[in-house]
Order: sequence, then C-alpha cells, then structure tokens
Amino acid sequence: MASIDLNADLGESVAGVPTADDEAMFAVISSASIACGGHAGDAASVRAAIKRAVRFGVTIGAHPSYPDTANFGRVAVAMTREDLTATVTAQLHVLADAGADVRYVKPHGALYHAVTGDPAQAAAVVAAVAALADRQGHPVAVLGVGGAIEQAAEAAGLVFVREAFLDRGYRADGTLVPRGEPGDLLHDPAEVGARAVRLVREGAVEAADGTLVLVDAASLCVHGDSPGAVAMARAVRDALAADGVEVRAPW
Repeated sequence: MASIDLNADLGESVAGVPTADDEAMFAVISSASIACGGHAGDAASVRAAIKRAVRFGVTIGAHPSYPDTANFGRVAVAMTREDLTATVTAQLHVLADAGADVRYVKPHGALYHAVTGDPAQAAAVVAAVAALADRQGHPVAVLGVGGAIEQAAEAAGLVFVREAFLDRGYRADGTLVPRGEPGDLLHDPAEVGARAVRLVREGAVEAADGTLVLVDAASLCVHGDSPGAVAMARAVRDALAADGVEVRAPW
C-alpha cells in the first residue's frame, strides 16, 4: 500500500492565543511541526502540543524560525552563522527540555525559504539539528523543499525529507506564490484533497497558471493557521483513503 506523511505547523500560539484548532488538527495528521518560541509558541503551548502528539500518536518535529515574533517569522533577519545556529539550538532545546522526542526539524517562514538558497544559513541550521541528534542519541531528519538545506543535511549525514504544500499556490518554477499575492492560498477542501492524491500518484502539482510542476515529496503539509485548515486536512485524509493511500509518518 502506498503511504505518505501529512504534517501541519502547530503550537503556534501568539500572546497565549492559539492560531489554529490544534486539537482537531492533531487528530488528522501524522506529523506535527511544533513552534518553539522563535516566531510563536510558549512554554504552555509547547507542553500542550507534546501531550496532544502523544495522545494522538503523532510524530513530533521542531519548527524553529528567526527570532521574530513581531512578524511571525515571515521576514528575513540578518544574522551571523554562529548566531543563527545558537538561536535555532535554543529553540530545539525548548522542545527537548519539555520532554519531546524530536524526530525532525522544519524551519519556519522566512528561514524556510532562506535555507533553500543560502548555503551558509542552511549549514547553520543543520549544525543545530546535528547537535540535537547527538543529544537525543538518535537520528533527526530535516524537512524542506530541497536546495541548499538538502545539500547541507546530506553533507552532515542527516536524512532529508522533501515536502509539498497542499494549501499554498505554486508558481510554474516550483516556488510558492508569495503570501498576499493572488493565488497564494487554496481554500477548497475537495481541491486540496485531489491535489494530495495527484502528488502521491503522479508526483505533480498544478501551478497557479495551470502549468504542471513535478514534485517528489514524502510529506504533505497543510498549515494549521490556514482558513479552513481542519476541513482541508480531513478532506485530504478521506481522499487518500479512498485512493488506497495510508497516512503514515516516515520518521
């Protein structure tokens, strides 16, 4: 039976207020990328997310970002390689110190895009992930779309897992439509479910201009704070099940 991971970015509370219906999302996904203080999240939300992950049998990942809660981590921050490694390490320790068994790391927002094209920033993040793996005594994977972060992970002996986005618009070159531009977000659960099946069966996604983009992904993402996220995630599970695809974490 074919299988695929379904991940969501969760635990993203801001000033103590959740940005997503975490309880409902944890019941549907197989992996959760938990915010750990860089762009969102606090001690209480981290503990709550870990408890939910254990209760629902969901694999835990860390979701570090630039230290920028004011902009929700969606604006690039100029940092030295050493400082970036230090801030990501500190965020990973927030999860580990709270008792999480972290199996993968997925950078958030502007950092996610930066490590795709910037080898120095990619190496800085990977250094923090490698240190966490040493601390935990087992492998910790890196989740992303490829590029510099994939090369850095492989050079460090870490497993890299490629993901695709179910609720974000794609450009013809395979990059995401920037937030705030027309076509940046998908909202129709049926459309998102069909996209998931196509990604698994054909390794392709339709871009905003109708171009077919090849995407080789082992994990599919629905953002927890997207409008209608729960309905979309449930539609994905239903569509995949109807097509004989099991939702299962690869970590």
